[in-house]
Amino acid sequence: MKILVTGGAGFIGSNLVRHLLAETDHEVVNLDKLTYAGNLASLADIEQDARYRFVQVDLCDAEAVKAVFDKHDPDSVMHLAAESHVDRSIDSPGDFIQTNVVGTYHLLHASLNHYQQMEPPRREGFRFLHVSTDEVFGSLSMDDPGFCETTPYNPHSPYSASKASSDHLARAWHDTYGLPVLVTNCSNNYGPYQFPEKLIPVVILKCLQGELIPVYGRGENIRDWLYVEDHCRALTRVLQKGTIGETYNIGGNNERTNLDLVKMLCGLLDELQPAADGKRYEENIRFVTDRPGHDLRYAIDATKIDRDLDWQPAEDFASGFRKTVRWYLENQTWWQNILSGDYRLERLGQKG
Repeated sequence: MKILVTGGAGFIGSNLVRHLLAETDHEVVNLDKLTYAGNLASLADIEQDARYRFVQVDLCDAEAVKAVFDKHDPDSVMHLAAESHVDRSIDSPGDFIQTNVVGTYHLLHASLNHYQQMEPPRREGFRFLHVSTDEVFGSLSMDDPGFCETTPYNPHSPYSASKASSDHLARAWHDTYGLPVLVTNCSNNYGPYQFPEKLIPVVILKCLQGELIPVYGRGENIRDWLYVEDHCRALTRVLQKGTIGETYNIGGNNERTNLDLVKMLCGLLDELQPAADGKRYEENIRFVTDRPGHDLRYAIDATKIDRDLDWQPAEDFASGFRKTVRWYLENQTWWQNILSGDYRLERLGQKG
């Protein structure tokens, strides 16, 4: 197949593009707007692959989106492009409405037109996989069971509300127009190439730079952590084997409080790259004012994808985070270029 991946220069998207090229025979067209979080350096190792193409397009530009379908004629769509940082959604909610809601609408509209024009039997294989988040379900108490596919939506931030809206649009395009849609909702991802504004890279880089490590509130919020490569395997399985019209929750079976997670990362760095002053990195943890509407707990019940599609995460809490810390230690040029801003100059051909 030729698969159109939206947001393929982002964290999960770049890992998915690499996974598809390495583990399947599919061709990949990467559509990305290249916002601040889009980084083509994350794909430098595969940019010359004959099965890979990149197009810089804003999903809110309906004509440009249509032109991508006309030119590249994809067999399926994997839609990951989204504004995704909760803190930024609180400060600039309009960007999230435009990209996550309006952009998804334009992509669905173009996908439907493309699907309706396809000839059988190729048309029968077309899929639109909409990738979403567990944050659309709201917050759990300490004793609640994990989110399942039928958990009612209850978003609490502009980010989660915009993703909930896009989920509803995707399902509506299936129910109303017959577009063969699949939806996934995943827990917090971590791993290589994650933009240094999210918790995991923030902690690692603060440690390496000898800076204070901020933790919201008292660090009591609980998240389920999913290694990004496991997520990519799950998305590929859903695209290939999932039942049209169904939703699949993807989780890592790894619930931890933020404070426990931060301490664990500090411990790994104590082992792998001890601080020059001999102090434990944990000594730099500082509690900061909690963000508004901070959900207490997320947890995913991944029974359905295990039962129906035979998928389980391969990485556990210890192995996945050790791999992640090692990656940031071994790829310092990648994140240093982001912190300096050089990555944006490089993609514009302006460095130097």
